[in-house]
Amino acid sequence: MKPGARIAAAIEVLESILNRYQPVSIALTDWGKAHRFAGSGDRNAIGGMVYDALRRRASIAWALGADTPRSLAIGAASSALGLTPEAVIAACDGADHSPEPLTDAEKAGLTRPLDAAPDHVQADIPEWLWPAFSAQFGERAVAEGQAMARRAPADLRVNTLKATREKVLKALASFGAEPCAISPIGVRVPPPVGAQRTPNLQAEAAFQAGWFEIQDEGSQIAALLSGAGPRKQVLDLCAGAGGKTMALAALMQNTGQLYAYDADRNQLKPIFERVKRAGVRNLQVLRAGDEAAVDALGPRFDVVLADAPCTGTGTWRRRPDAKWKLKPEQLDARTAEQRAVLKRAAALVKPGGRLVYVTCSLLPEENTGQIARFLGENAEFLPIPVAEIWDAGSGDLPPSADGRTDSLLLTPERHGTDGFFIAVLARKA
Repeated sequence: MKPGARIAAAIEVLESILNRYQPVSIALTDWGKAHRFAGSGDRNAIGGMVYDALRRRASIAWALGADTPRSLAIGAASSALGLTPEAVIAACDGADHSPEPLTDAEKAGLTRPLDAAPDHVQADIPEWLWPAFSAQFGERAVAEGQAMARRAPADLRVNTLKATREKVLKALASFGAEPCAISPIGVRVPPPVGAQRTPNLQAEAAFQAGWFEIQDEGSQIAALLSGAGPRKQVLDLCAGAGGKTMALAALMQNTGQLYAYDADRNQLKPIFERVKRAGVRNLQVLRAGDEAAVDALGPRFDVVLADAPCTGTGTWRRRPDAKWKLKPEQLDARTAEQRAVLKRAAALVKPGGRLVYVTCSLLPEENTGQIARFLGENAEFLPIPVAEIWDAGSGDLPPSADGRTDSLLLTPERHGTDGFFIAVLARKA
């Protein structure tokens, strides 16, 4: 397909997403089924353009003067397809399934600087969230938002039950794999450029053999800070698909007892295949939704990891459509769920044990605000400065993005990870 036809296809997919409210993955799949002549390279380029358009929706719409599928696709085409603005203009000539020629305003928008745009537009953050976001990051808020609007790398966690980082790096050398900067068990495949796509690493023999899992470096750091280790009793209270559960099992070296629980059985379902592939033998998966069974375990745990449900604002590089769907009432619902999770988790930590609270959010209401409320109501818990417990053999832990020392806020701009918040609380012995 010629560039113009790819841009037209992206417009068509964005129509389905924005006007018919289809999820991005389904809209792209449906387009591919209806246009089987398109090769894998075409589908990759179109998908990259769609995701880039959603990542930078606010700034593209401001530059081109319209928040329409056509404007978004045209505005994303230059970087997504590796074209100059002049080449984008030439590609849209109305011939051979390309879009109609660009208007003068659209042409000007391709090179319009964002200096005069409002800060939330420059940062590509929803306007209603900007007060909280800017309060969190201050003068760095625009840079933090812009980092969230760029493509993300593929991060992998080496499964130390089966492999070493050196083995994984060698197996994935053809993809440009390199060690993660912070996690000593992390491997990073750089983000795709232009019309490239992230490789299907799950198809690799090393993945099938259980040598690694797909896991963002920030998530790896959360597990490394948990204090999980050999012969301990550990609970992953909001296990989801089991990414952090597998990381905890490796830290425990298949000893002690590890429990995994999630309220949603569909979220928990993938964990069983992961257990087999990773060679985990010390895990008991509790029946999804059986809160009574969880509570009956009592305060026996050295570590309770509460990876609480959240708005997912830290994952917007990978799920940019969620950025524009988030509503204030959803934030209120998540914070209520987080309070309930913290209450349940606290009751399961033994004296001298740890409660590790994690979100993939950048919003203070879900992070430091929740911890402050919890500590105000639970005097038997105290925060542990994260630098004191970082013992991963890879140098000092970089400072938190919010300047605090009693918790850790990771961001793409400061740490190269997804957005993660981690607080480690000790129960008094």
